[in-house]
Amino acid sequence: MDRAKIVLTLMERKGEHPCHRGHKVGDTFDFDSERGKLCPMAMHVAFPYIDILRYGGKPPVAKCGDIRFCCPDSDVINVFKIEAVKGENK
Repeated sequence: MDRAKIVLTLMERKGEHPCHRGHKVGDTFDFDSERGKLCPMAMHVAFPYIDILRYGGKPPVAKCGDIRFCCPDSDVINVFKIEAVKGENK
């Protein structure tokens, strides 16, 4: 089974404070080549979604139709979109 490329994009910030890691809306991360650039707290939340997507599962979809998760920092609350780009990795 081919593994899909996983891309994470910061879509919005709902908290009152800026990201402690410096992430800004519009930042995009390739999980395989840039995972060290993503905040470790956000990565901790993202990993179950990544694992589900990588192996053909279907995580819950947000009202907007994307798969999204939030950073666990209650002062920041970054909202990330996560997507699998099929056929990119082998």
